[in-house]
Amino acid sequence: MTEFVLAGGCFWCLDSAYSQFRGIEDVTCGYTGGKNANPTYEQVCDGNTGHAEVVSVRFDESVISSSDILDIFFTLHDPTQLNRQGHDIGTQYRSAMYYSDDAQKDLFTQAIERAKEIWGEGIVTEVTKLPHFFDAEPYHQDFFAKNPNQGYCVAVVAPKVSKVRSKFTHLLK
Repeated sequence: MTEFVLAGGCFWCLDSAYSQFRGIEDVTCGYTGGKNANPTYEQVCDGNTGHAEVVSVRFDESVISSSDILDIFFTLHDPTQLNRQGHDIGTQYRSAMYYSDDAQKDLFTQAIERAKEIWGEGIVTEVTKLPHFFDAEPYHQDFFAKNPNQGYCVAVVAPKVSKVRSKFTHLLK
């Protein structure tokens, strides 16, 4: 089993998008990259902890490739927006990839090079050694699946899920 920790705006979008693909064993919303141990959602949203909203994506590479996981990531969010995604503004919404070893770092760097073919040279995605990962509160896990009619889910999450579904239909469950 392979695990990537990725940040691309609100973790609800990443969670709901990845959960729909074959080979995804688990997606966990969480926080990393900051200075506080066990931060709360409210603390992270205040923008003072340095944490990003992230997901840990555990997947079976015999079913879905690392390249597919990362290409989905660069389709799902805009990696040219610094510390924001749309109307979500702050360092907690930054684009980042957190590697656990040099092999992952190389995969992430290669994915950024592929993404430049679509996004150009303005990609601001950070590639950083993974510090401690903190699980987000239980109500954040599978949020879109549990709250599909919530306003943010309808306006922001659903269109992103639809976008990756249409591009990666061959990988859907």
